[in-house]
Amino acid sequence: MAVAPDLDRDAARHMDGIYRTQRHIYDATRKFYLLGRDSMLDGLQPPAGGSVLEIGCGTGRNLVAAARRYPGPRLYGFDISEEMLSTARQSIARANLADRVTLATGDASRFSANELFGVASFDRVFISYAVSMIPPWREALACAMTAVAPGGELHVVDFGQQAGLPAWFQAGLTAWLARFCVTPRGDLEGEMARIATDHGGSLRFARLYRDYARYDVIARPS
Repeated sequence: MAVAPDLDRDAARHMDGIYRTQRHIYDATRKFYLLGRDSMLDGLQPPAGGSVLEIGCGTGRNLVAAARRYPGPRLYGFDISEEMLSTARQSIARANLADRVTLATGDASRFSANELFGVASFDRVFISYAVSMIPPWREALACAMTAVAPGGELHVVDFGQQAGLPAWFQAGLTAWLARFCVTPRGDLEGEMARIATDHGGSLRFARLYRDYARYDVIARPS
């Protein structure tokens, strides 16, 4: 499995510390509040013979789900946490998908797809609830866009600002997420719009569940 040569080792150790034990219960517990992930996967719609990359693939849950939805494309994923990748490898093996899914260790804010996978770009790139955990999140989004092939798309789903929910809920969720080093990005759409403009692409976005979650897509021109 490839490892990025410029991996931020301090960040990797920090994430391994968070997930060393949590990875064993991650999928069972996160399904209750990482809302919108399956809607994003439904929206990917990659070409039959295309390629899909997940940035911050964690336990591999989304890669397995995407592979089952779309039997044609090759899938790739990387994460900075070796602890999470250990679970991802097990999940992919159990699903008999090792021949279609390739994993690597990488840093979302400074990765090279060519170095990790020998692939220059992908028809679909997606990030699911990882932007809120990456301190240099703007750099990560910019780097993600460079991995999108002409005519491809970048899909991002993450926490919103809970604008349509009670103030007490927003305050409670924000405090609880902070315990896990998670910070919802209030300017996610603004940053996605800037990146879309820089690449001559178009942005579409949706606020889900009264702005509990946000789902943004940049389409890159052919």
